[in-house]
Amino acid sequence: MKIIKYLVFTILGFSAGIAGAFTFYHYGVRVQLTDFQTQTPNYSYRTNGPLAAGSVDFVKASETSRAAVVYIKVVSTQRQQSNFDNPFFDLFGNQGGQQVSSSGSGVIISGDGYIVTNNHVVQDAEKIEVITNNNKKTYTAKVIGTDASSDMALIKISGTNLPYLNFANSDNLQVGEWVLAVGNPFNLTSSVTAGIVSAKGRNINLVHSRFPIESFIQTDAAINPGNSGGALVNAQAELVGINTAILSQTGSYAGYGFAIPANIVKKVITDIKDAGYVKRAFIEATVSDIDDKIATELNEDNISGVSIRAVSPNGNADNAGLKKGDVIIKFDNKFIDTRSLFDEQLAYHRPGDKVVVSVKRGKEIKDYTITLTNQRGTTSLEKTKSLKSQFLGAEFDEITKQEKEKFNIENGIRISNISGNGQVARMGLPEGFIITKYNGNSYANPADLIKAMENGSGRISIEGIGPNGSKSTYSFFSY
Repeated sequence: MKIIKYLVFTILGFSAGIAGAFTFYHYGVRVQLTDFQTQTPNYSYRTNGPLAAGSVDFVKASETSRAAVVYIKVVSTQRQQSNFDNPFFDLFGNQGGQQVSSSGSGVIISGDGYIVTNNHVVQDAEKIEVITNNNKKTYTAKVIGTDASSDMALIKISGTNLPYLNFANSDNLQVGEWVLAVGNPFNLTSSVTAGIVSAKGRNINLVHSRFPIESFIQTDAAINPGNSGGALVNAQAELVGINTAILSQTGSYAGYGFAIPANIVKKVITDIKDAGYVKRAFIEATVSDIDDKIATELNEDNISGVSIRAVSPNGNADNAGLKKGDVIIKFDNKFIDTRSLFDEQLAYHRPGDKVVVSVKRGKEIKDYTITLTNQRGTTSLEKTKSLKSQFLGAEFDEITKQEKEKFNIENGIRISNISGNGQVARMGLPEGFIITKYNGNSYANPADLIKAMENGSGRISIEGIGPNGSKSTYSFFSY
């Protein structure tokens, strides 16, 4: 009986195995191959033959882009934090800094050595070294110009016939398109990762400056510390973006990387190269994304665009006929559905440009022509002149009329380009801080405020508005 029982179990087990193999062959293998081919169609298994139809060859794109992406080493002075536990402290006490080194990436965009990178890579740099990947040669670089609003910088090395990347039209980049991220993560020079474009027009509240431009390309190509300033390229090795940030709880790659679109990069660095500053254009109105609350106010169930929340009296938007509550659905013939896309399209223009905006007011859609202005409300292309104090270690300039209206103040002086060893740095004032009162007095002229601060002694009180729009007061004691 035991022998018969064993034979029965053996036959049943063998039959089950045959059935399972049959099922796996006809169903399991097909699902596995379909999943595999769907997820990784572009990682082709090459021998010496041609690639399969429809696949993308990353080898040539990697070779071209790696040669044009450089390693950037920066030496700067790190400011020590002020002691805010005590509301008063000696401005001339032990508030010095120490030299630190940091690194990032950059992209050569011309054969004679122009390189784009992030502003935060070279900010406060006292010395910049660039190491090329094609010949491992070290160059000393100089800063041509920076733009905190877009987090872009243009630097230059002396060279000829250097490998470089051409710009792509980032407007043509599609969600789902394959891209490569090229840079130097964790000091691993000349590293290439692949992924797809996950989204476009992302605003992640990263840039804390006067007029931030945030319309990032989101990708799942692995980006890590050290990739900042590196290249995001398409399969044709064309530059589609500059890698800038990641979204992570740990500081390392977690599947969310962000790059500045190539079209913004090209406009910003062209202005810097030609004029030494970015020619920003403005519309004198406040716009916002449409949420449920705004949709209810507009009595609209399904509407795309950006809502005008305020219009500056006698500004360019007001003069063109725009009103509070209008919805901008197209800007310069481009459909707009988010504030970030609106800011991106505006960033491509310069003061004096005339643009047509399509506006929905109630049930009616109408086109309006607006002449864009600079931050002062004029069409002049002249750079706003800032006054610099070597002793204070910062630049000072008057705020715009839009900012006066926004913060409901009569006067304000903004500080910027704070150096690591100046008095402003020792005070702990942040980049972009607007001083509204110094020792109880308001100043409309930067020169007058500089004079007062340079000669200030005893108890000092500074009132103002921080980069995030919050009001702050700083108190010091100076001998």
